Amino acid sequence: MGTTEVEGLNIFYRDARKPGNRNLVLLHGFPASSHQNRNLIPALAGKFHVIAMDFPGFVNSDMPDPAKYSISYEK
Repeated sequence: MGTTEVEGLNIFYRDARKPGNRNLVLLHGFPASSHQNRNLIPALAGKFHVIAMDFPGFVNSDMPDPAKYSISYEK
């Protein structure tokens, strides 16, 4: 687990790394978080470098400033 800065926001992630393994990114739906993958990550870690992050504004990631970021579910 950790955080990384992306465009000024701290983004929380969970990961399991094994050198040489292919990357596998687990995305969560609305209104979930990386927490839903907490048991799946170790199960996949033997074959993949697994990464699951909390999207901006979700659980452990920073909330973007609404004045700077337009967030919408419209197409």
